[in-house]
Amino acid sequence: MELMFWWLLPAAALAAGAAAWTARRRRTPDARRRPAAHTERLTMLPEYQAALRRHRRWLAVAAAAAASLLVSAAVAAARPVDITTTVPEQRNRDIMLCLDVSGSMSSADAAVVDVFAGLAREFDGERIGLTIFDSTGIQVFPLTDDYAYAQEQLALARDAFEGRPGTSGFLDGTWSGRGSSLIGDGLATCLSGFPRTGAGTAETGTPRSRSVVLATDNYVSGRPVMTLGQAAALAKDRAVRVYALNPGDLDYGSGEDQPGAQLRAAAETTGGAYYPLDSAEAVPGIAAAVEKTETAALKGAPQAVAADQPALPLGVAAVSGLVLCAALWRLRL
Repeated sequence: MELMFWWLLPAAALAAGAAAWTARRRRTPDARRRPAAHTERLTMLPEYQAALRRHRRWLAVAAAAAASLLVSAAVAAARPVDITTTVPEQRNRDIMLCLDVSGSMSSADAAVVDVFAGLAREFDGERIGLTIFDSTGIQVFPLTDDYAYAQEQLALARDAFEGRPGTSGFLDGTWSGRGSSLIGDGLATCLSGFPRTGAGTAETGTPRSRSVVLATDNYVSGRPVMTLGQAAALAKDRAVRVYALNPGDLDYGSGEDQPGAQLRAAAETTGGAYYPLDSAEAVPGIAAAVEKTETAALKGAPQAVAADQPALPLGVAAVSGLVLCAALWRLRL
């Protein structure tokens, strides 16, 4: 334990010494005192001797309590702290939450956001981001490990999908292109949210795993620049795993051209997985799969952390003050 303002202790000692010296110099004889004859008859009485011993004991207690109060208060004012060195650690995983906000998804987007919020609570140290798309994609927030901010933005998204007042502008910019529900273009936009420095970091060269959690029913309405298969191939080329969440999960037959089957195939091509939105395994399954991709933890620069430790001196000061009050009360009796 260290004292942040250690110079307060010698300053307090000097102040206490100066006060004691000044008080001693200003002592004057008590004008109320008068000489009396034969006082030894009183002072030799056993009762008087017992009272005098009690008085002296309480004087000693008061002096000790006052000294303890002074010292402990000075130590508390000097701010005792416990200084430790910590090395911040960040997981080497990036997760982009990618949400289709087209008309066919309007009834499910609020539930999707709840799943996204549940995923965010599962992660610890990873960077997460959110991108939404319809005919065009916009980034709601970039990759960050500020989970409080991410939860605020996800709550705002949920309010917008539930149609609460004041949130109508949340989807602005997602329908400025031609067509609607352009899934391939949306996934490509989400892939662009990752840093462009390759799979490693410039500082350490440590590879970062990258994952996209894509929530869509894969009902395309328009002519995208890039198909879902092409976007999945791009994700595979960039070592990005795609985990698909399908709120509809309704295929008319078992053909490979069905929306759900195409979405499943695209996700599995990248090494990811496919889940219906209402599956109990969606959140734990995606979280567990993402955690398995971790290869190392990124160490930050060491930081000194000072934690105040005022409990002991303040506790001693409080007890000393109570003892001093009791001693002064007994001396007045």
